[in-house]
Amino acid sequence: MKVEIWSDVMCPFCYIGKRKFEKALGEFSNKEDVELVWKSFQLNPEMKTQPNKNINEYLAEVKGWTLDYAKQMNAHVTNLAAAEGLEYNLDKSVLANSFDAHRFVQLAKKHNKGDAAEEQLFKAYFTDGKNIAEHSVLIELGKSIGLDSLEVKEVLDTNLYTEEVQKDIYESRQVGARGVPFFVFNGKHAVSGAQDSTVFLTVLKKSWEEFEKENSKIVGSVTEGEICSPEDGCSV
Repeated sequence: MKVEIWSDVMCPFCYIGKRKFEKALGEFSNKEDVELVWKSFQLNPEMKTQPNKNINEYLAEVKGWTLDYAKQMNAHVTNLAAAEGLEYNLDKSVLANSFDAHRFVQLAKKHNKGDAAEEQLFKAYFTDGKNIAEHSVLIELGKSIGLDSLEVKEVLDTNLYTEEVQKDIYESRQVGARGVPFFVFNGKHAVSGAQDSTVFLTVLKKSWEEFEKENSKIVGSVTEGEICSPEDGCSV
């Protein structure tokens, strides 16, 4: 069964939502049969990479907040993350356009490492204060999850996977994602936001029941007659 997750690496609730979903998945009895597909979503496509600007200053500017209020909001989010075992150092976060990071994830998905790529990007941005728009950073992250550095560099130096990112963003509008994180289960049920793990577990179970019915090959009843079988040969 497929679970699609629209996310942006710069979204603090996406990392929190990832942990809450993972907790639910860990309690789900059919977790080995769940395929996770990470999808690209950009909260601010026009964002300019500004390594020297503090995120509190940026939020105060774009939201019209005071600097103190911006700090309070980030402190609140940091506490929410801590409750899920995550360390947020938002005062170190580097303002960066996430488009190349999304292309990096698309490459990782090709090698079945999409989830690992997302995890490393979140950690790099929220915990380590790295510039996720910097190609050298993305190459290093790729290396850490087993991607070939030359292949990552080739992608970043060209326009490879641009169409895949744009397709994901287009699809997000089709499924009704007005923000992220946004989870779609089995193409039918959606969960918006970093919900409690019990919500994710409930939707996982419901989606799995439907998935099993849709893919069941078992018929309701059988009228017996002469047959040939591998075990007994042909009845005469």
